[in-house]
Amino acid sequence: MPDGPPNGDGARPASTRDRLKIQRHPTPERDPQDRRDDWNEAVLAYSDRIAIEEADRCILCKRAPCSENCPVGIDIAGFIGALQEGDLARSYAVLSETNALPAICGRVCAQEMACEKYCVLERKGTSVAIGNLERYVADWAREEKVNGKTRPTLSSGFKVAVVGSGPAGIAAAGDLAAAGHGVTVFEALHRAGGVLVYGIPEFRLPNEIVAYELSALEDLGVQIVTNAVIGRVASIEELLDEFDAVFLATGAGLPIFLGIEGESLVGVYSGNEFLMRVNLMRADLFPNYDTPVDLGGRVVVVGGGDTSMDCCRVALRMNADQVILLYRRSRELMPARSEEVDHALSEGVELLTYSAPTRFLGKDGIVTGVEVIELELGEPDESGRARPIPKPGTERVIECDTAIIAVGYGVNPTVTGTEPGLVTNKWGVVQVDEHGATSLPGVYAGGDLVTGGATVVAAMAQGRDAARSIDKYLASRASIG
Repeated sequence: MPDGPPNGDGARPASTRDRLKIQRHPTPERDPQDRRDDWNEAVLAYSDRIAIEEADRCILCKRAPCSENCPVGIDIAGFIGALQEGDLARSYAVLSETNALPAICGRVCAQEMACEKYCVLERKGTSVAIGNLERYVADWAREEKVNGKTRPTLSSGFKVAVVGSGPAGIAAAGDLAAAGHGVTVFEALHRAGGVLVYGIPEFRLPNEIVAYELSALEDLGVQIVTNAVIGRVASIEELLDEFDAVFLATGAGLPIFLGIEGESLVGVYSGNEFLMRVNLMRADLFPNYDTPVDLGGRVVVVGGGDTSMDCCRVALRMNADQVILLYRRSRELMPARSEEVDHALSEGVELLTYSAPTRFLGKDGIVTGVEVIELELGEPDESGRARPIPKPGTERVIECDTAIIAVGYGVNPTVTGTEPGLVTNKWGVVQVDEHGATSLPGVYAGGDLVTGGATVVAAMAQGRDAARSIDKYLASRASIG
């Protein structure tokens, strides 16, 4: 790895003052008009030189607030300090101590709301680009085939079933396997990866990166079984007959609808179904894959989160002529990451704020339009944000060929609904204690199944916490036995 010149003159910074003079390097991006025509990554990686220059901005705080506010507790100063010294192997080793999926988190984690938000340099201007550096180091490790964990030489003799192969399941499986337990991951779909493969498009997270992380799991001895719908092919009780503990990580993939007229019309999709058809069932390669998605010319997307941005950008790549996004509040109040909104708009998505659908219109059972009403903001609701209030008499119809509803997800009851002893709340979310333990002995849960729809890194953190709890539970069983 080269000693890149941080200020263009060949000199490395000698003091904190020198580091503070270095400006944050922007994230490289492809031209919006070029990238909307393919599925290649829209955001690019730092070059070797830029990565070193950006790493040199870090002042290596002894008490690092960035690490304190990382959901998985990465030693950020440790991995960046090693990068400053050009020791990528040590940098990756530090990263992988606590982060099971650094190449993935470097791409899709909302660092601006976690580690980067609390970077000391943020108070002086702009934070260190921690996410970009995480991606850089993880990509190096993948290219060099460096694995952060090695298969243990001794087996504990215990077996653990992990239900779900998304972020929480992967993180738990990796830690449990590294601890010497036999781990089998059960995935309901025909490909492992959970939301990482069905919910996130390739232009944000290439499939090859998820596949690499899954192969690293298998290198640790983890068995991955696909097309295995737990709750159908086996119950939790039956898993406990074969395994010593079970970790439930089935996520929150049940789409939420609006409850308005016309949602059953042909051409009205949930965001989950639409993304799954394209990302997982390869509708983008029809007719080579038998999954047709005919969007027509105009697409309307409802929502304001990252999923709605993904739906908009996928629709453009599926050759929609016009994509209109309806959101109830202002752009500034969108829950989506700011950069994802920027990417969508720069690629040609049209944003219609303070607007909500009141019904979908159709002809012969096929959607032809959506009636939209204007909104204004009133008193705060339970989320603390101003509640949108309809303005009577402002209804109008927007013609469309396809409508996509991307307003959130709930917990699919396939697993939870078949086990009467598993305590859930009124929304179907599994209830756990501070150790991730459910109401069933030996059964733990984590990720979106416990929190509802959340972030990739938050799900990973819960998976790792549960793995530690399961390890202690199995150790207690060993001492008794």
